[in-house]
Amino acid sequence: MGSDPGRGAGSRRRHTGAVDDQHRLVDRAGAPACRWRPQKGGSPASPATPGAQDGEAIGRSRGGLSTKIHLAVDGRGRPLSILLTPGQAGDNPQLLALLDAIRVNEPGPGRPRKRPEVLIADKGYAHDSTRRALRQRGIRHVIPERSDQVARRTAKGSAGGRPPAFDKVIYRKRNVVERCFNRLKQWRDLATRYAKRASLYRSSLVLIAAIIWLP
Repeated sequence: MGSDPGRGAGSRRRHTGAVDDQHRLVDRAGAPACRWRPQKGGSPASPATPGAQDGEAIGRSRGGLSTKIHLAVDGRGRPLSILLTPGQAGDNPQLLALLDAIRVNEPGPGRPRKRPEVLIADKGYAHDSTRRALRQRGIRHVIPERSDQVARRTAKGSAGGRPPAFDKVIYRKRNVVERCFNRLKQWRDLATRYAKRASLYRSSLVLIAAIIWLP
């Protein structure tokens, strides 16, 4: 899955994720941010929230003013959770919040399902702290190592420990979230952000996500 630069002043780069049949989550990091000065009334460190926030989820990245969409989808490319942040915000810090926002109501009584059986993410999430958090939650994850992590572990020899488990077959299923973004971009109001308020822009995303879920 790759990040797609938006167009115009309301352009965005996106963070992506997917849960395969409510069991697997895929996540992808966007492009790195460039240095910038915060706009008046904005905050470069605004946390992801479902609605409006300081700066209205408008930041500055390499493409200019931008908003980043953090998305989790199932194996059929249907959105499960949506978060918005300024375009320069990091992707890895939003992973747990994206997981917490998932609610899958299954037939019959009981609580909604929130924990995927397997989480698939790219090298942008190969942080030791992320792996520890996922292990604490009991979530199996498939995340490739970065080249610098491999080199550091190899340099330590036997003291470097074993490499984390990685299943190439499962990792190939990451592409479902890209297909979901391609469907979202069919709506002009989502492909380029025109809404001033983050709550309005997210409402449009939720509405189109509901349409995607229709049989």
